Formats: sequence, structure tokens, C-alpha cells
Amino acid sequence: MAIPAQIDSQWLIATIETALREDIGSGDLTTEATVDDSQQAHARIVSKEAGTICGGWVAEQVFKLVDPQLEIQTLREDGERVAPGDTIIELRGRARSIVTGERVALNFLQRMSGIATHTRKICDIVSHCDVQILDTRKTAPGLRALDKYSVTKGGGCNHRSGLYDMALIKENHVALAGGISNAVRRVKERMHDVGRSIRIEVEVETKGEFLDAVRSGADYIMLDNFSEVDVEEAVQLIRKLGAELQLEASGNITSENVLGYASTGVHRISMGSLTHSVTAFDLSLRIDT
Repeated sequence: MAIPAQIDSQWLIATIETALREDIGSGDLTTEATVDDSQQAHARIVSKEAGTICGGWVAEQVFKLVDPQLEIQTLREDGERVAPGDTIIELRGRARSIVTGERVALNFLQRMSGIATHTRKICDIVSHCDVQILDTRKTAPGLRALDKYSVTKGGGCNHRSGLYDMALIKENHVALAGGISNAVRRVKERMHDVGRSIRIEVEVETKGEFLDAVRSGADYIMLDNFSEVDVEEAVQLIRKLGAELQLEASGNITSENVLGYASTGVHRISMGSLTHSVTAFDLSLRIDT
């Protein structure tokens, strides 16, 4: 399975090499002692629960770096739903190589599939609502590209990738700039000076801040920790004003209350839990003997 075009292949290989060095160190003491160097094996990575798979191509690259001679076949595409007992990847070749690469390959695959599975769960809950489910920058350090890719394979959308591709004016920016209007104005002036055009979002925590943000000329307003009732009131006000800006609900939104927020008519819902509270998807590697 090929590396997706949106993933930098050189970065991916370097990231995997770092993970392998961390795990293998000076050598796999247990495997070298218990598995004959010439022993061959057939192995399968198998799902132990229902969910959405993602990252087979990362696991492939792990095993290829451990041993380029391994035969690897990924049987499930990213975003595909799987059931308990489904085979995700098959491997044939040197048994030592398979066992040595197992943990690192599973770590990537389980994290990515966990993100995709949770995102799919949220997207299924709000599937009849006209709303986008977004991730945040609350990703594992060094793995943001994989975390955000996994969100898309669960049906979600990516918020900004980093500090460089969108302006998100938060509480501390507002305090240091002397207010919401000043902060928005200064971002626009800065972008004009450097010849860039970007979207601007303002995070607000009160109704007063919300009204300031509406008047500021921002493109998006993030309603942080607003109740469902308050979000609905904000949506109705925007519609009444005929404003083109979009509203985003964020803060303490879970699978239990996401439908309520989606039903308010809000355009976007961002959830840090998609990536910062990942439950690893249950997979195991089984050697066929």
C-alpha cells in the first residue's frame, strides 16, 4: 500500500526509524535468543474489535525498514470498517524480523485506527446534521500528520495544521493585544504587510465577547464552553444579521452531548478528544505455526 500523497515520505521514514531505534536499541535480546535466524513464518495482524482501520501503510513501512525481504500484504483500506477476527495485514518471511517489528508496527496502527474509530463514531452520531466535525492541535508531539490524517479517514475534517496556516485569536492574544477588535485588526495588518491572505478565527467565552467578535470582521467564531442553549442563540443571531461568518462549538463536547450541539445549527464542532484521548484500537499479531 502506497504512502498517501499528503504525507511527507521522508518525514515518515525518519519518524519510523526513530521509533525503531527507541524500541530495538542494541538488539532484540529475547527474539535473538528464542528464534532461529533462518526460521521462516507466516503472520497476520488481526482485529479484535469492530471499528475503522487506518494506517496499514505505516505498519508496512515499519516492517520494510526492519527487513526489506519480508512479503507484506495489506488487506484493508484506510477508513474501512472491520469486525473482530478480520485480517488486516499478512506477512511472510524471516520470523525474527516479524517479531522484532511487531510492537512498533502495532503502536502506529493501533493509534491511527483508534483515532479513526472514535471520529467515525462521532460522525455517525451527527450524520443527519449539517455540521463539520473538526480536530484540534491536541495531537501527539511529532505525530500530528498521522493523527490528523486518521481523523479524515474517520469522516472528520482538519482544523488548522499548526500556528502557520490560520490565525486563531485566543484569550491570551486578546489580553495582550488590548481587546478582540485590536487583535483582529493587527492580524489583518500583519497579513497585508507580508502579502498573505488567511482565515481568522476568534475564540470567545462570554456573550459580550461573542458580540465583539461579530463586529470584528473575523471569519469564524469559536464558542468555547458555551451551553447548547447559548450556542443556539448565537446561531439565531448570526442568521438574523445575515452575517457570513461561521460558528464553531468547542469545549467539553463528547459523544454523549455532540448531537445536542450539532442540532443547534452550528457550522462546526471541534473536539480535542479525537486525538488527545485516544483509546488504542485492539489488534494483535498472530504467528501461524
